[in-house]
Amino acid sequence: MTKAKYIKLIFILGSLTALGPFSIDMYLPGFEGIANDLNTTVAKVSMTLSSYFIGISAGQLLYGPLLDRFGRKKPLFVGILVYILASLGCSFVTNIDTFIGLRFIQAVGSCAAAVASVAMVRDLFPVKDIPKVFSLLMLVVGLSPMLAPTIGGYVTAYYGWHVVFLILMGLGIIILIGAMIELPNTYVPDTSISLKPKLIITNFISILREPQFYTYAFTGAVAFSGLFTYVASSPILFMTIFKVDPKTYGWIFAFMSLSFISASQLNSFLLRRFKSEQMIFGALITQTILSIIFLVAALNNWLGLYETIALLFLFLACLGISNPNTAGLTLAPFTRNAGSASALMGAIQLGLGALASFVVGIFVIDSVVPMVVIMCITTITAFVILNIGKRNIKKTIISSSDQEVTIVH
Repeated sequence: MTKAKYIKLIFILGSLTALGPFSIDMYLPGFEGIANDLNTTVAKVSMTLSSYFIGISAGQLLYGPLLDRFGRKKPLFVGILVYILASLGCSFVTNIDTFIGLRFIQAVGSCAAAVASVAMVRDLFPVKDIPKVFSLLMLVVGLSPMLAPTIGGYVTAYYGWHVVFLILMGLGIIILIGAMIELPNTYVPDTSISLKPKLIITNFISILREPQFYTYAFTGAVAFSGLFTYVASSPILFMTIFKVDPKTYGWIFAFMSLSFISASQLNSFLLRRFKSEQMIFGALITQTILSIIFLVAALNNWLGLYETIALLFLFLACLGISNPNTAGLTLAPFTRNAGSASALMGAIQLGLGALASFVVGIFVIDSVVPMVVIMCITTITAFVILNIGKRNIKKTIISSSDQEVTIVH
């Protein structure tokens, strides 16, 4: 593969992966305007985030088997078309309940791009290179939280939040055309894979039983729910509690995304010296310490705007280190059913993200404390899961070695 082709491929896969985050981040500055126009509250508008996370989580389980059964491109194109139509509907919505429903449909469409891009990474690159490739994808994906809320803030200020969804529809069209032209056929459809619900569930259960899968999938998902907590809390945190305007909020959100991008690129460099397992352990230790400091500061009312930004910046940097490595190690054992494995991984991550954002909508009203409590709990839980799961992986390896010895004898 030539360098030019490699860069083009990373950009296309990154664009597919970024479609979902862009759809999450770009309309955040418009929360107050949406609430006023639809005669509801900002907390109720935040439920559109929850419905989006639920939709993208459920959609992952739908697309996983489809990508393995029909190849990567057909389900991808259908999903993006659904996304385009739902985005158009969101731009003309007139009540909050319809908006919540359309966001669910929009998510179901966009997750085809996310699942397909992850599965294609597993198709195209050797296992040892996957964490590095995910780090490069994070560079493209990282542009989403930098550009989306900043653009969204200005679009909302000058043209209204409805135009944001017309822009998202346009992005969907551009990405669809780019994927049709540039993406290779990376996987031969496996007609032996059944789409009967019982067999699909059996396949997912067999994936879940793999110790390496459940250890790193749940470690990564629980830790990453801290990011979803921050995203869902940020409009209330910055615009309601700290009283910043939508444009300033967009710039703050963009600045915070630098943390995630920089850390993911630092991860690519550090992988030359350290194993993925070591990177995950170190990132979670650091994240645990930071979250405890954050909680103590919040409980004692030591946090102003700048202190909150600084601690969130460091917290997100830890996720930028751990996330590419947990994703790489989660998918490493799979080849034939990589689509289903990536879908299940995404469903777990986004399902927990939906739960976190739902809790945010209930508890984060006029204080930073509930957000920090959720982030602290998820971080410590992820660290516990990692250490318990690693023991099961070692037991599996030892058991496999014993079986090999028996066979030789």
